[in-house]
Amino acid sequence: MAIVRDHKLGIWMTGGLVVGSMIGSGIFLLPVSLAPLGANAILGWLISILGALAIAFALASLGRSGPGGIHTYIERAFGPTAAFLVTWAFWWSNIAAQAALAIATASAVSRIAPALGGPGGIVAVGVASVALLTMVNLRGVRTSGGLSLLTVAIKLLPLLAVVLILILHKGSGAPFEPLAPSPLVLPNIASATTLALFALTGFENATAPVDKVRDPARTLPRAILGGAALVGFVYLIASSGVTFLLPADKIAASPAPYADVIALQWGEQAALVAAFAIAVSAFGALNCLIFGTGELAYAMGLRGDIPAIMARTGRDNIPYVAHLVGGALTIALIAANASKTTANLFTFVILLSTAAVLVVYTLGALAAWKETTALPSRAILGIALLFIVFAAYGAGLEADLWCLVLLAAGLAVRFMIRLTSGSSRAAEAIPAAPVE
Repeated sequence: MAIVRDHKLGIWMTGGLVVGSMIGSGIFLLPVSLAPLGANAILGWLISILGALAIAFALASLGRSGPGGIHTYIERAFGPTAAFLVTWAFWWSNIAAQAALAIATASAVSRIAPALGGPGGIVAVGVASVALLTMVNLRGVRTSGGLSLLTVAIKLLPLLAVVLILILHKGSGAPFEPLAPSPLVLPNIASATTLALFALTGFENATAPVDKVRDPARTLPRAILGGAALVGFVYLIASSGVTFLLPADKIAASPAPYADVIALQWGEQAALVAAFAIAVSAFGALNCLIFGTGELAYAMGLRGDIPAIMARTGRDNIPYVAHLVGGALTIALIAANASKTTANLFTFVILLSTAAVLVVYTLGALAAWKETTALPSRAILGIALLFIVFAAYGAGLEADLWCLVLLAAGLAVRFMIRLTSGSSRAAEAIPAAPVE
């Protein structure tokens, strides 16, 4: 009797995909932006975790409706134009996130080599990181994937170390550092919520491989919600631990606050090891994001939504134009804001990235609302939509306006291409690449 092997992902492997997609490197520099907000930061984390879980529920609901990524779900619900806006916003969110990861990499490196600190050094190392990893991705997916495997476990070490130090500190009876005296008001809470959300994004990547998940109707919601809750809890404890263990003014001026906490407990050598782990984590996360960003632009080029040159491939079917354009835009974003301090530069790019990904979440939640009539589900979806509005408010007028400008520019580009080249009919003949 032949044995049929089930190669589909179960609850643990799907949950691992969620956790692996969420844990990046933004968390390591996030205390720099959150510390001046004092108690607002802790409340912001709690609100953001609950809001992220509501959004995760919405995307998990979409995942149960059939195979495909975010683009497929939105196109089925609202048509190709809305689907394009989601992919376009996702692409720009990734570009801004790449800038944030490059800054996080440079900040961790400056903790090891202080000569590379300061705005000039941070920008130089950040730009060099983007350029180097763009070249890595041009060599092919195996090179990029091999580098990613080296960085998976390393990123957890500094987080767990700070959690352990927090436990040891409490056990010793030593007092905690006072929080920054920032008033507990709605604008501050909203800013903290949006900043925290940046570190929690990534769970949406688990919605794509539905055809490879065993019993997706049960597995996806449990894996996405369980994974998001776990990562949110670890982030809340670790990030709050930094604010309780270091003075707020020291955090705000630190290139690597997690490493500074570790230095207090175990000395400078341990801090340098932690800074190295953070740099490697940020570098690895940047590598993964550059790969995904190139694929998004490649998919839009195939559909005729942006210039067809973006779909041009070279050796091993690598979309080299998409990678080069994505890298150039990331470098331009860093350079255009080079006059900001490290903390302000990091805060701006993560707010821009979050504002853009909120477009993805909004249309995803609305598509889930359209597909269900169950009152409990719609109640959760309503919470998700209210949270998205609150997070958009927290992103601030500058980031939101830039997001609207980018969306308008995307529609203009798509309209001009289809008007001048007649690519609407041509795109129908080209199989749409899946967007994850």
